[in-house]
Amino acid sequence: MAKFEYAPAPESRAVVDIKSSYGLFIGGEFVDPADGTSFKSINPSNEEVLADIAEARQADIDAAVKAARDAHTRTWAKLSGRDRGKYLFRIARIIQERARELAVLESLDNGKPIRESRDVDIPLVAAHFFYYAGWADKLDYAGFGPDPKPYGVAGQIIPWNFPMLMLAWKIAPALATGNTVVLKPAETTPLTALLFAEICQQADLPPGVVNIVTGAGDTGRLLVEHPGVDKVAFTGSTEVGKAIARSVAGTEKKATLELGGKAANIIFDDAPIDQAIEGIVNGIFFNQGHVCCAGSRLLVQESIYDDVLTSLKRRLGTLRVGDPLDKNTDVGAINSAEQLTRIRELSEVGEAEGAERWSPECELPERGFWFPPTVFTGVSQAHRIAREEIFGPVLSVLTFRTPAEAVEKANNTPYGLSAGVWTDKGSRILWMSQQLRAGVVWANTFNRFDPTSPFGGYKESGYGREGGRHGLQAYLKVDEAA
Repeated sequence: MAKFEYAPAPESRAVVDIKSSYGLFIGGEFVDPADGTSFKSINPSNEEVLADIAEARQADIDAAVKAARDAHTRTWAKLSGRDRGKYLFRIARIIQERARELAVLESLDNGKPIRESRDVDIPLVAAHFFYYAGWADKLDYAGFGPDPKPYGVAGQIIPWNFPMLMLAWKIAPALATGNTVVLKPAETTPLTALLFAEICQQADLPPGVVNIVTGAGDTGRLLVEHPGVDKVAFTGSTEVGKAIARSVAGTEKKATLELGGKAANIIFDDAPIDQAIEGIVNGIFFNQGHVCCAGSRLLVQESIYDDVLTSLKRRLGTLRVGDPLDKNTDVGAINSAEQLTRIRELSEVGEAEGAERWSPECELPERGFWFPPTVFTGVSQAHRIAREEIFGPVLSVLTFRTPAEAVEKANNTPYGLSAGVWTDKGSRILWMSQQLRAGVVWANTFNRFDPTSPFGGYKESGYGREGGRHGLQAYLKVDEAA
């Protein structure tokens, strides 16, 4: 097979001005933390220290929630929907203008390929702000009853796999509906959220409408448990989501939780194989598999198993693993040493349980956190790699004979976030979508997102929806509307 060599095509880091240290963004200004503690943000591709980040404690959370409450009472809730929409439109335009800067910073801090942050993440971020800007003055027509009201202060916690996109999913509908926000980004990827704080200043957003507090799990816990928070929105692990659900139980706080997943990507014998192979690759190796809805379980009809596996291995041999800022890179760095350790441990368990492990030949960089694209065959439903969320570039392959068996295997999981179906028969797609216990079912594609479409899960994948008209409902007192 011919091997094509590509000259490196790195994106310039010069478009990003990374400060040596960052404070907390409270009341429209960057401020130092109350006790001066900080932690380091690391570039996962080479372990370079990017910046010192302030760590918020109780006094800082108190200040941020107070700033959000004051802004809601005095300013934001009093603005018309049309005026709130103007601010969101302004933010969306600034995001477009600073898209290259945001994309480079996202790849530096997260480890994802620049092609993904440039062509997928940041355009979707702007699209979400544009979309919800359009809704801001139309809430009476959203179907939630007349004159729906915002909750007040929303405490939002986002993960490290899509830092800017998850920020947009949380902040845009919250602001459109008249809420103010205290947002905590993941401790390993805070930089684009802090750049967004600068965008809020550039857009002249009223002080306190958006507040950003940085820190690890304790900071998030303080935010969730704060009595001044009316609404909690969380995207992250199921374990943490359960703890949040227990914390808000018995209180008047509302919560939406978007948690883990173990999605099935189901390939029938009449599917367009070449198209399906691209969907499989996009389903599990996009963003290094750091996707809650990643198609980490491949279910292949027995009659085409050999053809699919041969084509899949051939395609994986063309993936380029390396520098996230190189425009040729397909698979970037694992986000952290901690996540890399988990991926390695579960992969070793897969081998110990008898599954066959395969990876294409690829030379991994010496520094940083790296893991090759990996495929496990000979997997049964009892294997841990078929049941637990690995959250990395690891694919488990199982087979099925009939559509009913495919449904049974796909639903045999505590999760229910997403699924993919590949077939030429529209009737089968319709039937499968009704049988699969998943919040999102893609037909002949995978990992397709749009701000107009709701996203969320069942079972241990959480509850509530983000995106679309449904994303507004999570931030409105729809039951209390007169």
